Amino acid sequence: MQSKLTLRLEDDVIKQAKIYAKAHQTSLSKVVADYFQVLTMEKKTSVIPPITRSLVGVLNDADIDLDDYKQHLEKKYL
Repeated sequence: MQSKLTLRLEDDVIKQAKIYAKAHQTSLSKVVADYFQVLTMEKKTSVIPPITRSLVGVLNDADIDLDDYKQHLEKKYL
């Protein structure tokens, strides 16, 4: 079921919103509805597997830089 909603916004905001909606070939109502849906969506938290979690920070004290990594790749693939 759809219902009517009245919003009070600055004229500039309304003008920019209408330009945005027209540029995206949609209605202003759809833009507002989509925005509210995004705002109210539950954030999905990614679960890091234990094996990956155990590797976090392993290389913090390592004396390795980008050049070392490039050399490793050259040796491995060339």
